[in-house]
Amino acid sequence: MQPSQPHRERWIVLVKRVAVFLAIFITVGCSMLLARHTGSVMSIWIPNGILVAVLLYAPDRRWLAYLLLYIAAFLLAHFITAGGLLGQHPWMALALALTHVLEILIVASAIRRGFPQIAEDTRFLRLGRIAFGSTLVACTLSSLMAAAILRAAIGAPYWNTVDWWFRSRVLGMVIVGTLSLVTLIQQRRMFGQPGKRLHMWRDVVLHAAITMAVFAQSRYPLLFIVFAPLLYLVFHYRFPGLVIGIAIVAVVTTVATALGRGPFDLILAATPGERALLAQVYLGVLCVVAVPVALALADRRRLSRQVSESENRYRLLADYASDLIMRISRDGTRRYVSPSVKDLLGWGIEEFIDSGSELIHPDDRALVAAAVARLWETGKPSLTEYRVRRRSGDYLWLEALVSVAPSPDRPGEMELVYTGRDITQAKEAQQALAESEQRLRTITDNVPALIAHIDEDQCYTFVNGYVSAMVGVQPQMMVGRTVEEVRGAEVYAVLKPHIELALEGTATTFEYEADYGNQHHYFQATYVPARTASGEANGIYALTTEITRMKQAEQQLAFLARHDTLTGIANRLAFGEGINAAIRRASRGGEPLLLMMIDVDHFKQINDTHGHAAGDAVLQELACRLRSAIRASDLLARLGGDEFVILCEDIATRDAAETLAGKITATMAPPVVFGDRRLSVTLSVGVALCRVDTADALMHLADQALYRAKEHGRARYELLSGEA
Repeated sequence: MQPSQPHRERWIVLVKRVAVFLAIFITVGCSMLLARHTGSVMSIWIPNGILVAVLLYAPDRRWLAYLLLYIAAFLLAHFITAGGLLGQHPWMALALALTHVLEILIVASAIRRGFPQIAEDTRFLRLGRIAFGSTLVACTLSSLMAAAILRAAIGAPYWNTVDWWFRSRVLGMVIVGTLSLVTLIQQRRMFGQPGKRLHMWRDVVLHAAITMAVFAQSRYPLLFIVFAPLLYLVFHYRFPGLVIGIAIVAVVTTVATALGRGPFDLILAATPGERALLAQVYLGVLCVVAVPVALALADRRRLSRQVSESENRYRLLADYASDLIMRISRDGTRRYVSPSVKDLLGWGIEEFIDSGSELIHPDDRALVAAAVARLWETGKPSLTEYRVRRRSGDYLWLEALVSVAPSPDRPGEMELVYTGRDITQAKEAQQALAESEQRLRTITDNVPALIAHIDEDQCYTFVNGYVSAMVGVQPQMMVGRTVEEVRGAEVYAVLKPHIELALEGTATTFEYEADYGNQHHYFQATYVPARTASGEANGIYALTTEITRMKQAEQQLAFLARHDTLTGIANRLAFGEGINAAIRRASRGGEPLLLMMIDVDHFKQINDTHGHAAGDAVLQELACRLRSAIRASDLLARLGGDEFVILCEDIATRDAAETLAGKITATMAPPVVFGDRRLSVTLSVGVALCRVDTADALMHLADQALYRAKEHGRARYELLSGEA
């Protein structure tokens, strides 16, 4: 049975941890044994670089486990190799282990913070700066702490310890850390690219042979010879060549120096510590020369790959885009035309490249030429719409976005990058919409009503042309302005409640009045909520019609219904309404009413002798004189024929009643002029002054008084008073 995936992953993690433990244990033990055997300090401290690489390659949650493995491996190796020293100072090993852990954490955390993930597209120059800076800080702190620990434990010289500790840890971080991290990232590629591995290992063996040859002799200072094969490996194989080449030089240099071999032995009377210092300086110089070269090559390769990928993507997009894409030189030569020209216009690529402006619609050539000239002059991208002739002979509308850009294959030269999109359908739809809007505008402008749209801020956004005929205001003068600004504060006060009601979603119809052009107008308005296609509120629509003529007709009808057509005074209907209202008011206050019934004496004779026109003139003159003889609050009416009535309130005494009756009788003393004739007219007046409950009772009493006046010779008045 195959192990389950989680079980397999646990085994892989366990194997990795065992490998790390063994690597730390072996490198610590070997370094300490070599130092004890040769009596010199260690040129390179290897374990810290290994663990930094492991932490950078591992998830953060596993860091603690690896750090504990480091402490365990360090203590075990120290116990085996340190002899009786550990028994005398048992705390020293643990303190040194914690010092190493601090150094590892500082470097790994700084790199992880700047680069959460390290891959082939990482910006290696920046990575190198962060790694080197954090290494200097971490090694400085660890060397100061380690020197204090060793001085307290075994009395080691403080600054001497700081010196060799710092040098060995820095070299270990730079060389071993880089080697380990690259190995973890590259994995099998560390052994060379497929098909080139034999060449790579041939060069590696040659480099190793040259390095060992240099350090196998002590007669000539040939250290510079190592630089050539090392840089050759870096240039040809990048990071794998760097780490393998540096590792070979580091191992050979460290072992040879510890055994007292190699060019450093040329310095007579040099101590093992001095030779170790020279070895560290030598390795440091190698790193200073080779590492920046490798980082720069990696960044250059990354940038080159990005540029290549960008060019490939551009080419892919351009070749398979449905839009027409071109590169055009300053003289108008088309250097590149995308294959879409075939589907879009029917032309082959070569045919289209060879064609000129003759494919542009004659009406659009000046527009395109001006746009191109302006583009070359300003350098600002332009958007132009024009027509291009297809191979089939018809024209296609294109929307062209053009900008100026450096030529990719002619350094120092600028060219136009053109993207053209087929907008024929959009243009046709736009034209159809414009025609539809024009038809709608024509209809609305000629509808005998004001049609408007008012937005949520109560501003006009649309007004039809009829508004100019209705109120003398041009539509463009209203659009963008508020209703209050256009209609004035007085009219707006009437419209505002209805506008707000419609904006809240309720339709409303109402009437209002306004003055325009020194004329009084009447309007009927309907406000309905406006909504977008998605159902969102979008202001209101207003439909306003002028009803001035209708209102005037209504007023005329109302006037004719209550007024005598011949004399213009109230008729029987208006008198009936007025007397009933007066009786109600008088009854509430207990006040009397005065009613005078008036007849023209011998009116039939006037008609028979002088004609009906003369009779009408007499009646009209009588109405005019009576109107001037009474108060504005009194009611004058013609009941029919020559019968008139006057109803007065607020006359409570008989003397006041007789005075008014005498005034009325005397109004006709002057003759009535009709043509060249002067007509003498007298009146018989019946006056009733009493408190009554019904109109009939008051009318009856006045009628009795009129009868008495006629009975006593006419041209006089008679007054009856009392309760009725």
